[in-house]
Amino acid sequence: MRHRHGLRKLNRTTSHRLAMLRNMTNSLFTHEAIKTTLPKAKELRRVAEPLITLGKTPTLANRRLAFDRLRDRVVVTKLFNDLGPRFAARPGGYLRILKFGFRQGDNAPMALVELVDRPAPVAETSGAKAA
Repeated sequence: MRHRHGLRKLNRTTSHRLAMLRNMTNSLFTHEAIKTTLPKAKELRRVAEPLITLGKTPTLANRRLAFDRLRDRVVVTKLFNDLGPRFAARPGGYLRILKFGFRQGDNAPMALVELVDRPAPVAETSGAKAA
């Protein structure tokens, strides 16, 4: 039995794993959707969802805590100004993980990770703009 054996190591050293999850979280908050492998996506959820919960209460201590974990001022600003108020009424479950087929080279299971209340992308027309 493997009860209470915490996280997935993802075949990386501790520093590499933490840096990778930090970078993935920054990309997710910036673009609001990323494509990655399924085990990485499931581990990303354990990092990103507590940060969104932190962003729901905009105190100085929470901003400093988020900056300590993300190390990106622009992403922390977006977390507290946009994402926190957007998810204020939601009690949890901020990410959606969709299985996305298999990678061409090594047949690894892929996943699409996106924020739940993501605004719909605006389709651009290839013609002239209407005035």
